[in-house]
Amino acid sequence: MTANMSKTEPTLEENLILDRCPRCRVASPNLEKIWEAQTKRYDGTNLRCWRVYRCRRCGGLVTASAQEWARTVIEMFPSQVEADEAIPSKARDYLNQAMDSVQSPAGAVMLAASAVDEMLKQKGYKEGKLYPRIKKAEKEHLITKEMARWAHQVRLDANDQRHADENTNLPNEEDAKKSVGFANALAEFLFVLPSRVTKGLEETNIESETEEETA
Repeated sequence: MTANMSKTEPTLEENLILDRCPRCRVASPNLEKIWEAQTKRYDGTNLRCWRVYRCRRCGGLVTASAQEWARTVIEMFPSQVEADEAIPSKARDYLNQAMDSVQSPAGAVMLAASAVDEMLKQKGYKEGKLYPRIKKAEKEHLITKEMARWAHQVRLDANDQRHADENTNLPNEEDAKKSVGFANALAEFLFVLPSRVTKGLEETNIESETEEETA
């Protein structure tokens, strides 16, 4: 996942305007200021203005800072996140939608399952149901034994959602968070970390070539 302030950069106003609450992910949240302060370094430099906002829906707090009041936010915790660009586009779209839907648990679980399904397809595991493909990916060392075990401990039962019966309980918000957490971790393992390693090696090679040319 990558941090993303907002499609339009927020400013440090009485209400913090974001696309989604960084905590509950509700769209167009009402984030009202409940506290503010100014801080400086010991020598009087690096003035920063801080405000803490409360989401009226979930009650969670968001901290933001800027160099002056009503200016562009330069720091925010927690930051808004989106699935990393290294993840294939279809899986990334499913993952972003899953993260945005945690407050609708059944939908979030199905979207997380769709993201996992698409990631496995991108790695060549296209046939069969989801859990057997995860097991096959473990046996062929695409993922670790621990990741496969984790997959079986979270709800990725999209078929159960579509064919619900008396024995199938609908997922709750905690189930949704666990499913989305697994999907994010799988994306990091399969796509994001390898991409970072590749970029790191490329940068190292460029530096090495430059040093050889100047030697």
